[in-house]
Amino acid sequence: MEAIAVEITDYELERGKPMPSENHSAVQLNLGAELKTRYRDQFRFMSELNIEVDGRVLVPDVCILPPMSLDMRNDHIVARRIPLTTIEILSPSQALDFLVEKTNTYFAAGVKSCWIVLPKLLGIMIFSAPDQYEFFHHGPDQTLTDPVTGIALPLGPIFE
Repeated sequence: MEAIAVEITDYELERGKPMPSENHSAVQLNLGAELKTRYRDQFRFMSELNIEVDGRVLVPDVCILPPMSLDMRNDHIVARRIPLTTIEILSPSQALDFLVEKTNTYFAAGVKSCWIVLPKLLGIMIFSAPDQYEFFHHGPDQTLTDPVTGIALPLGPIFE
């Protein structure tokens, strides 16, 4: 059997994750917009934030942090604090097992909740602890609730 060479892009090497797709990109922006619109006074939201965990840099798609002001004169390539919540969006070429294992890494670093967004299933898994999650599926009037942060979002706008 002949081995198939898989070329890894610079993006994937730099961020340690697959290249996002159109759906991934749209869902990420929709999610960020919904979060910021509804909870801008309670949290700080950041996308593609470098966080150091166990000596390596991980890059969640979206992070939820406590409220904080930005210092535009003093920027940091790697975040100086661990987020309350990390949000990962499954890319078409990515394995769900990889993201589930990543939640364990985030929890060990002090993250309080982890979301895994599944665009193809129109659903979101919200982990409140390792191996403890609730699955929210897009449907009429379906709202997700993160028991750790208290964030509640209707799923419709996220997947439109």
